[in-house]
Amino acid sequence: MLQIHQFPCLSDNYGFLIHDPTSGATAAIDTPDADEIMRQADAKGWRVTDIWNTHWHPDHAGGNAAIKAKTGARVTGPREVERISAAPDRVVDEGDRVQLGGIEACVLNVGGHTLGHIAYVFDAEKVAFVGDALFSMGCGRLFEGTPEQMWTSLSKIAALPRDTTLYCAHEYTEANARFAIYYDPINQDLQARVAEVKRLRAEGKPTVPMSLDLELRTNPFLRAPLLKHSIMKPEATDVEAFADLRARKDSFK
Repeated sequence: MLQIHQFPCLSDNYGFLIHDPTSGATAAIDTPDADEIMRQADAKGWRVTDIWNTHWHPDHAGGNAAIKAKTGARVTGPREVERISAAPDRVVDEGDRVQLGGIEACVLNVGGHTLGHIAYVFDAEKVAFVGDALFSMGCGRLFEGTPEQMWTSLSKIAALPRDTTLYCAHEYTEANARFAIYYDPINQDLQARVAEVKRLRAEGKPTVPMSLDLELRTNPFLRAPLLKHSIMKPEATDVEAFADLRARKDSFK
């Protein structure tokens, strides 16, 4: 059974170590802080054998070289990781399968935040590591991709089984909740979730991971087609509704 260890690092990132107890293989999902990742792995008694990057940004791949130098870990990720790190040992994209010991994950291309952003989906475990593509009640800013590309990517995540557990890379939920409730104020599921998020953060607890089912009911970006009446003309396409909502988030205070 896949073991997952989550821990905070940098200002608002989460680090993730995933472990196959049968083989002893351990992967770091992204490398936001090499020193903290190694401390956490040592504390667990796990040896980092792999690095799986979701995209090239420095708070996701910046620790690759340091961890590889210490452990010899094999780096798997999208080709874009070459922008800040040595070329991955294995470049992967949509439909590829990756192994952690005896545990297998499927790669989804979820570009938009960056052009080559990927996610790792463990079908048997119903777990997905989505990087910065989808956040708790939010989604990644479109630094490189188009709204069409990002909507396609979010639709792939939305099509996973509803009981999938999603691990995103940042603790942005409180800010995302303020935006979500502003544009979807009568959503009772969202009202309850906003209250729960306030409680968790007041207690210093994480709001990640989250269930896909809950995201489908409360994340405004996944619900963009349902919010057309409040953000733009009802005859707008789903992509237009998403693009309008994402642009509003970019300037939301």
